[in-house]
Amino acid sequence: MSKILLVEDDLPLSTGLCFELDTSGYLTVAAYHCQKALKLVKTDHFDLAILDVNLPDGDGFELCREIKKEQPTLPVIFLTAKDLEQDVLKGFDLGADDYITKPFHIQILKRRVEVALRRGAADARDLQEGFDDGFLRLDFHTLTVVRNGEHLVITPNEYKLLRLLTSHPGNLVTRRILLEKLWDCAGNYVDDHTLTVTMNRLRAKIEDAGHSYIRTVRGMGYIWVGEKL
Repeated sequence: MSKILLVEDDLPLSTGLCFELDTSGYLTVAAYHCQKALKLVKTDHFDLAILDVNLPDGDGFELCREIKKEQPTLPVIFLTAKDLEQDVLKGFDLGADDYITKPFHIQILKRRVEVALRRGAADARDLQEGFDDGFLRLDFHTLTVVRNGEHLVITPNEYKLLRLLTSHPGNLVTRRILLEKLWDCAGNYVDDHTLTVTMNRLRAKIEDAGHSYIRTVRGMGYIWVGEKL
């Protein structure tokens, strides 16, 4: 049963949404402010978070940023009355999977919840698989990278690159796809130059003269060429 965190300070709406989602087979946990939501994320596991933007003790966008620090792969749906283009774009820039404006149809919300959960489940499978060829070991469950017995310090975007590439071994992952998935600590997407720098830094960490894992397809993207034991 998928567990959903609902952060909404409108109590009648929160109650109604919990009822609709619970009757659809989900387990919904309600929080009415940022502080409670963050405490829940730090102490419990969720498969999806649905966030309002205007909350009594803070901003839903900032809450999303903090949630992503705790659970980087947790799918997030914004459900809010803020319908300006810059607000929608900001939500996606912060890593949200969807952005739904009020008023909304409950059946549409349910369908989007299904899609976000399927995507999150696929990401979770990728995390569990990891990679190990005896020289390089990637553990996506514990978020550790070990090269020839040495634990490496990997930045969040380097980690995202590893996840994306190793989940599509032997296949080209385009620069466009990578750019859509990466963002900096301020919630802004990285640019093309930053992607190149980040990729070069990652390769310097995980590769050596006898071990090559990432092939560059000039002007197009990258291919993971490592083989597991």
